[in-house]
Amino acid sequence: METPIAPPPPPSQVASRRNRGTLYHLEVVIAVALIIATLFTAWTPASLRNSNTAQGVGGNSAVQPPSQPQSQLAGGVTPTPRARPLVGLVAGHWGNDSGAVCADGLQETQVNQNIATLVQKYLVEKGLDVEVLHEFDPMLQGYQASALVSIHADSCDFINNQATGFKVAAALANPHPERAARLTACLRSRYGQITGLPLHSTSVTSDMTSYHAFGEIDENTTAAIIETGFLNLDHQFLTQHADLAAKGIAEGILCYIHNEDISIQATSQPTLATAQPTTPTTQPTTSNPKPTP
Repeated sequence: METPIAPPPPPSQVASRRNRGTLYHLEVVIAVALIIATLFTAWTPASLRNSNTAQGVGGNSAVQPPSQPQSQLAGGVTPTPRARPLVGLVAGHWGNDSGAVCADGLQETQVNQNIATLVQKYLVEKGLDVEVLHEFDPMLQGYQASALVSIHADSCDFINNQATGFKVAAALANPHPERAARLTACLRSRYGQITGLPLHSTSVTSDMTSYHAFGEIDENTTAAIIETGFLNLDHQFLTQHADLAAKGIAEGILCYIHNEDISIQATSQPTLATAQPTTPTTQPTTSNPKPTP
């Protein structure tokens, strides 16, 4: 007797079995992938995992924050040391008024500016950074430098035959008197040696020792003021030999910065101030006279 042949399953049942088989294989593949990934992670060194997570899109390394400067790590910001010493020069009266004005029209501020510019040139050639400032320059507030020197000239009036020469002063109240004493000593020594002008120390006034810039600059900036000569008896020297006046000031500043022996002769060059004396004049000043000696 023939065995009856079962009728084929309906098409919908065949499709259902096929779909279940496909899903089964997909689930198996996913399960195997998860197992492999877990094993790979477990056996991968921590250093390799960190290196991989530091990579950005396209294989580029992730941006790292900049490292802190050592000064900040130490607990405070330390200013970067300057490669060259800084010197400030105040050209007396510049940007404020004319200063003393002589009968021939010569203004003190012109003399001061000229000498300050020459001092700057001289010191830059010696390897220093130099700034020439106005009389009431805003930069003077808290100004920090190795030294600050304010450059002025004395009266155009004829006072007497002894009203000739230069004078130097520092602040009357000074937080570092030993530094100020050394700067003024260097300026007196070098300026006198190079220019041949006498020191007229008896005419130092409170206007010099209480000079406004002394109270404006940083307390660690050593400062002094110099009157380079009298615009009457020293007129010819200050106008025709300003280079010598500038060299005297510059060498005084270098003496201080380099801690030179003050007794050393700065130059053997003959001076013109004593070799070519000027004739006293009685021409009056027209404005802003300097204190009499």
